[in-house]
Amino acid sequence: MTEISPPVALVTGASRGLGAALALELAKTHHVVAVARTVGALEELDDRIKAQGGAATLAPMDICLAPAMAQLCRSIHDRWGSVALWAHTAVHAAPLTPAAHLDSKDWSKSVDTNVTAMGHLVPYVAPLLGSTGQALFFEDAPAPGAKFFGAYGATKAAQIALARSFAAETEKTGPRVHVLSPRPMPTATRARFHPGEDRMKLADPMAEAQRLLSGLL
Repeated sequence: MTEISPPVALVTGASRGLGAALALELAKTHHVVAVARTVGALEELDDRIKAQGGAATLAPMDICLAPAMAQLCRSIHDRWGSVALWAHTAVHAAPLTPAAHLDSKDWSKSVDTNVTAMGHLVPYVAPLLGSTGQALFFEDAPAPGAKFFGAYGATKAAQIALARSFAAETEKTGPRVHVLSPRPMPTATRARFHPGEDRMKLADPMAEAQRLLSGLL
């Protein structure tokens, strides 16, 4: 009897926070391709996935490097043929600062990671999703124009605007594109924006992953 392989889930930004939680939850039903720059964190994620009986392929790379992402997507196509679900959680969270004091390196990294990378990720991953796959993007920035959120707010808003265009364009043809709103979680990104916050009052990332994925799988 031929063994049926599980569907593939691609998680970009899988090393920590919501991305890691989504990878763990998806690994219950999918083979996870986990993308992040931090090798050690990916290895820890792999151990946790294996401990719960799942399997993952680790892809330690920077999503901003278009040739690397092109090679990864080609490898996914050659090995599995398609991706059932893509969850994009990779972001650069620049420190809060007045607009007049923006650091040029942080601004460039914010634009590269949160906006420019979308320019090759969507074209590369969309063919793998086909008409039946699903793409998930996450809206977690304050309303545009919030004080001190210039770099993150502006670049995250641009990312979500592109995701919404992608969703509108594929509404009738697929893939299904979702823009989801996670509840505040005790992640490293949030800690950077809200130091000293009572983390015990925030949502558990695993519980949020389950909530966000419910009804989609």
